Amino acid sequence: MAAEDRLDLPMVGERQSLREQVAHALRAALITGEMRPGVVYSAPVLAAQFGVSATPVREAMLDLAKEGLVEAVRNKGFRVTELSERDLDELTEIRRLIEVPTVARLADTGRAADFERLRPVAEEIVAAAEQGDLLAYVDADLRFHLELLALSGNAHLVEVVRDLRTRARLYGLSQLSQRGTLADSAREHVELLDALKGGDVEAVRLIMSEHIQHVRGIWASNA
Repeated sequence: MAAEDRLDLPMVGERQSLREQVAHALRAALITGEMRPGVVYSAPVLAAQFGVSATPVREAMLDLAKEGLVEAVRNKGFRVTELSERDLDELTEIRRLIEVPTVARLADTGRAADFERLRPVAEEIVAAAEQGDLLAYVDADLRFHLELLALSGNAHLVEVVRDLRTRARLYGLSQLSQRGTLADSAREHVELLDALKGGDVEAVRLIMSEHIQHVRGIWASNA
């Protein structure tokens, strides 16, 4: 295996199942852009880098395949799913159609306590951005948005958005972090909570719309 093809993957331990640890590490490699769209990765080769057998790697890759992140390539391994510009535009449009009005309807000074419960998560997002911890950023960002949407009381809507966000991924975060602008995007979560708590429907609508468009910009910057 050529040195330039080697991924910077961690050795795994025993606190979680090997399958979970491997899946977590591979998601991190996807998020940071280390695993590239269109490239086929062999389970045995990845297993050697992790220091485990090929079985948990294959199982983890199958989990990622169910999430739409990779696809199986017969007798070769798994290819990171490619998203076209049209795919990204369509995912952005769907998210905006669902999330902007749903979150805007939540704006209510009487629900201040609900929004305050999300503030520690919003602060986690900012801290992760400032520290350049991309996986922590994505984990906290997902929790924030899904818990916020859950306040609508529509569990099916939450699952639809979870699937959309998983399939879209956040390629380009590493470039944003290196440019020092990831923290700016992170702070939008705090601004959103302030607008929700103040019952400012139009401000919520604007912040949500711009935030989703900023994510599309992250994808574009990595194209």
